[in-house]
Amino acid sequence: MSHAEGTDRRSCQWVASAPLPTRFGTFTTHVFRATELEGTEEVEREHVALVFGEVADKSGVPARVHSECITSEVFGSLKCDCKDQLDAAMSEVARRGAGVIFYLRQEGRGIGLGNKIRAYALQAQGHDTVDANRLLGLPDDQRRYDSVVVMMNHLRVQSLRLMTNNPLKVSSLERLGVIVEGRLPVICAANPHSAGYLETKRTRMAHQLPPRPVEPLRRVVGGDAE
Repeated sequence: MSHAEGTDRRSCQWVASAPLPTRFGTFTTHVFRATELEGTEEVEREHVALVFGEVADKSGVPARVHSECITSEVFGSLKCDCKDQLDAAMSEVARRGAGVIFYLRQEGRGIGLGNKIRAYALQAQGHDTVDANRLLGLPDDQRRYDSVVVMMNHLRVQSLRLMTNNPLKVSSLERLGVIVEGRLPVICAANPHSAGYLETKRTRMAHQLPPRPVEPLRRVVGGDAE
């Protein structure tokens, strides 16, 4: 199923910005409020653009389009590599001196936290992440990226070098008119809890990942180990 299925963006507007010191350096945080249609209900979500350095009127800006994952980013879950990818992208953007993290509030590949935990329960019974979603009558991936276009226009970013392992994310953004000049891989070593999930990403979701090594956590962005 397509990324656009199930949700319709009605509007997305800039709300506020301020400096945000982080362990990777100081970013400027821009908050955008999007009104979206889910089924028959309108919902509001606040998305974030974390900007490091000067990106206005620049082309080939290093950027990560990242969807929220409260289980790993807040609670420290080892079931996925989301927090590791976010940390790696922030570190790499700071190392390069400029870039953007587009942080989208679409938990569980767009299905929401409750459904994500229901899918986790099925995964605990032996189903992989794709089959768990399908058993619940949910799409494999319900994320959409319309708000990224609005955020890019506000920041005056001309084109991206996208930090992703997912070719579908590249094509989804390109269909929205975003110019993607290249792809920077974000490879995070698996752990015993995430190895199966990453293998499913590789074999069933076409993510460009190496075969399933299980190592102590380290990060590789754009070919450089950290």
